[in-house]
Order: sequence, then C-alpha cells, then structure tokens
Amino acid sequence: MSKSRVEKAPVKFDINDLATLMSDLQKESYLSDYFSETDKKGRYLYWNEFKWRVPREHNAQKAWLITKWVRFTKRKPIELCDVNNNEFHFCIPDSLQAKLYKIAKLSGEGTPTNSIQKRYLISSLVMEEAISSAQLEGALTTRRVAKKMLVEEREPRSEDEQMILNNYMLMNEVKSLKDAPLSIDMIKHFHYIATSGTSQNGVIAGEFRKDNEIVIAGSDGEILHQPPPCRDIEERLEKICNFANNNHSGDDGQSFIDPIVKAIILHFMIAYEHPFADGNGRTARAIFYWFMLKNGFNFFEYLSISKLLKEAPVQYGMSYLYTEIDENDLTYFIYYQVDIILRAMDELFNYLNEKSREIKEVLILLENSKIGDRLNFIQKDIVKKAMKNPGRVFTTKEIVKDYDISSNTARKYLKDLVKYKILASFKEGRTINYISLANIREVLEGD
Repeated sequence: MSKSRVEKAPVKFDINDLATLMSDLQKESYLSDYFSETDKKGRYLYWNEFKWRVPREHNAQKAWLITKWVRFTKRKPIELCDVNNNEFHFCIPDSLQAKLYKIAKLSGEGTPTNSIQKRYLISSLVMEEAISSAQLEGALTTRRVAKKMLVEEREPRSEDEQMILNNYMLMNEVKSLKDAPLSIDMIKHFHYIATSGTSQNGVIAGEFRKDNEIVIAGSDGEILHQPPPCRDIEERLEKICNFANNNHSGDDGQSFIDPIVKAIILHFMIAYEHPFADGNGRTARAIFYWFMLKNGFNFFEYLSISKLLKEAPVQYGMSYLYTEIDENDLTYFIYYQVDIILRAMDELFNYLNEKSREIKEVLILLENSKIGDRLNFIQKDIVKKAMKNPGRVFTTKEIVKDYDISSNTARKYLKDLVKYKILASFKEGRTINYISLANIREVLEGD
C-alpha cells in the first residue's frame, strides 16, 4: 500500500466555490446524479475509485466536487483533531445507517440464554479473537498449538505464544472493566497486558514511546502515517478519554453519536495517536471491545474482528489512509469496520447453527440409548465432540475451562463416560487423560 498509488483528489470542496457549483448544476444537469454522499449502490467511495465510475462524457472532477459538497453539508465534527489541529468528522449516509441498524438488531438475537449452553457453544470464541489479534500483529504460532496452550494453561514457549496468551488475558480484563470510565491509566493497563513478556520494536509494557522515530510505512518504505509527537501523547489521549466518557446519547437533543460508530472512532484514534512503540493495534481493538461491552453489546465478547482484519490487511490499512488523506473523514474507516462486524456476526451465527445442529444429532441418538437420561448437558456435549473426533484426547483442565466447573466435577463427568465406554482413560506421567473411542455410535445404538 502506497500513498503514491492512492491518487489524491484533484479538488476539495471550499464554501467559497458554492456559487460556481450552483451555476454548474444548472448548466450541466447530469451533475445531479452525484448529489449524494454515496454512489447509487450506497458505496462511500474515495476519489481513486470514484473517478472510474464516472462516464467518460461526464466531468469527473465536477462530479467529485458535488459529492464532496453533499458530504460537507452532512458531516458531523467530533471534539478530536489531527496533529495540525484540523477536526475529524464523519457522516452517516442511509446505507451506513442501515448497516448500523442491522448490527444493533442482530446483537439482541441468536445468543443462547441458557448459561450452560452459552458456555458450550461459544467457549472457544474468546480464544479465537486472542489468537487472530496476535496473528494480525505478526505472531506465527498455528491456531491448533495456540488453542492447546490456552486450554492446557501451559507457559508460552515463544514470544509469539506470549502475545496470544496476553491477548486472551486482555479480552478477559476488558470484560471486567467495562463499567469503568476510560482513562490514561486504563489505556496503559490494557497495553501492559497486551505486551508483557514481548520485545518487538523495543516496546516497554505499559509505557508510552519516548521518541518520534515510529512511522507507519508501506511495503515500499514510503511513510503512510507519522504519529503526533511523543511530547503530546498524554494531552491528546486525555482528549480521547474525554470523548469516550462524554455523553453522546442525544439526551440534550443534539450530541448523539451511535455507540457502534463511537467505538469504531475510538479504535481509529488510538491507532492514529500510536502512543506506544508496539502493541497499538491490540490496544486499539481492546478499547473498541471495551466500549461495545460498556454500551450493552455483550454479544461482541464472542466476535472475532481480528480474524477478518487479518484476512484483508491492505483494505484495513486503506481505510485508515483514506480518512487521513481526505480531510480527516472518518466515514471511510467506519464503513470498513461496520462491514467487518457484519461479516463477523454472520460467521458467529453460522458457528452457532452448526454447533446446535451437531448437538441435536447427538441428542436424538442418545434419546434411544439407555445412557441418554443419565448424562447431563455437558457430558452430552463431550459425547458430541468425541464422536466427531475419534482418538481425541480430553483433559480435566480442558473441561474445567470450557464449562467453568470444578476439577472434581470435570473428573467425575469424564469417569462416567469411561464407565459408559464413550471414553477410555490412560496415564500420561502423573496425569490421567481421556481418549475418545472409535465405536461410540455402535455403543449407543447397541444399548
């Protein structure tokens, strides 16, 4: 990604050009086709994409100016500025409003209400975000190894594994602090958890960078973003905290900002300020999650946005770049993040539906088995996992973590399944583990 490959818009809207613009609209009727913040498909395009969608017989620069004028009239400034004291702003076109409504609506649907079912269905999803967030930042550990480390609670064996463990702990800490106001100390605290035991870029956990040598560069070495000077970090972060803590509920009749939009803006601003030598992305995403949970979007605990950001890092970077080079218009970044959230929600619903289908199949099989009424929900879920993966090894620690039960209870559940010939026990050192047998279906059908 390079600024040189992102053509800067040839003209910017200036209020002094309004008379000329009105005259052009009257003379060239086709310009009314561009009298909107978005194109006809609801896309909020930057110039380098916008111009290719303007027919050759139309003046692309004038069309862009008309669109910029509409965006200017609809924009909503926020109380945060760039390094040159130019304010950031955004607008909410109809297509974006529709996406925000969908997120809010879906957030109240689909999550299991039964606490045991909830743990069973989504026990691994917080781990997924922890792993993806670290991989987005360059960690190379595979998902299988990373998840095994988290389940078994073993010590990390590399800095990459340390990043994943840190992110897992960070997500849990975010949840515990959702009722607290944002403060500089909290930002440092999140960063400390995210980067403890790591050394990338000379990071010191929980401490701001001490120099201005940090830059965000493209693959060709071109500087894409120069963060504000380190001497201003505390002052600028204090303004971000004030923005986060200020009431934008609209109760005063004028200061409403959709909480999803506000969370996305906080994500952007932490990354823009880049207050740490490393770990800024993880800290920014943690604050996004914190604000969503704070505003009652508990569903977001189970969404992995980092997984999708990792799949399209160029588009992620471009959404930052468009905002910065187009007069601090946050709308580009907001659109991109909203689309990521909706995709993450789709993935979660698909996951929930698949897991529900799997457990229903097992429940039907167990209904006709003599042991079906002797098993509780957790044991039935273990049966499901065992049937799906013959030879899979279960540990007491894994069952404790997945279902939030005591070691004694987990051990009893596993021993019961050995008695019913679903699992077999074996010793590994001093530890007793349990392996799923290959003929579970035959055992159940033959009872």
